[in-house]
Amino acid sequence: MLALAVVLPLAGCATDSGSPDTAPSASGSSAVGGGTATAAPEVRAQLRVDGDIRQYLLHRPPAQAADGDGDGPKPLLIAFHGRGADAAELRAKTRLERAATARGMLVAFPEGLGHGWGAGAQATKQRPDPALDVRFTEALIKHLVRTERADPDQVYVAGFSNGGSMALRMAAERPALLAGAASVSGQLPTGDAAVEPTGPVPVMVVYGADDPVRPLAGLPSPPPDPEEPILPTRSARDSAAAFAAAGGAGEPVTREEKGYDRTVWRLGKDDAPGGDRRSGGTVQLLVVDDAGHTWPGSTVPPPEGFGPVSKALDATDTILDFLTDPGPGH
Repeated sequence: MLALAVVLPLAGCATDSGSPDTAPSASGSSAVGGGTATAAPEVRAQLRVDGDIRQYLLHRPPAQAADGDGDGPKPLLIAFHGRGADAAELRAKTRLERAATARGMLVAFPEGLGHGWGAGAQATKQRPDPALDVRFTEALIKHLVRTERADPDQVYVAGFSNGGSMALRMAAERPALLAGAASVSGQLPTGDAAVEPTGPVPVMVVYGADDPVRPLAGLPSPPPDPEEPILPTRSARDSAAAFAAAGGAGEPVTREEKGYDRTVWRLGKDDAPGGDRRSGGTVQLLVVDDAGHTWPGSTVPPPEGFGPVSKALDATDTILDFLTDPGPGH
């Protein structure tokens, strides 16, 4: 079941100090019902999906940023926060909405149920319907295409940690819906929760070489979590390679760059259904030196025990450059 979103202005969100605590609650504002809201460039909104009221932050670019046409279709990025975090925290950490403004992009930061995402295909006590978040994301994309003139041919997903794994799940299970996906510190689930790529889509995986939370080599036997099970995962390289195989890619090429290694698989052009938007695309793995379970380039200090933040790479610009032009030059 899908209902019209309730859209609420977020005063000052585009210029706040970056504290996750500055995002106001939707419950304290009066709603504007139906259609596309125009009161503010950034809003908190609600969408009813499968009987649940789901929330998200939406950043709209200024009209002049969208190729001079405020009414034209705009690229859309769905950005998933990590486990235990929320949309405002990811916005503060990544500043994705600022980088997206220069590209005329819409950015939606959805809120996960219980501050997390069902990134794996296995039902759990906390998530008896493991496909719930996939359907929510599909509904959110459809809604924003209809109400915000998001371009259905330029829909992207990205995320951090558990949110990065959620972005990879969307790319794996709904490749025809997306023009690209990116994950920072997130890997494909494996074991009973395994998610398998099903078609060609450009994907970038950014990973810290010294991640102490979810190692670069994956977590095949994660420790138990009393609140929500931590899923076993493939390694970062195997996660990227799975998308390369699904896209008919050949052998990868790895090169050293300043502060990180980049491995690139070129997707097979003959295996790209649905038009030219996937032709010539790539799957890429960036392993960042001296980086932990963090967002490279962020100015927000990570939680204790998450490891260092690399300044050798700006993950935000790197990801958006890749998503909007996923060829081998990035």
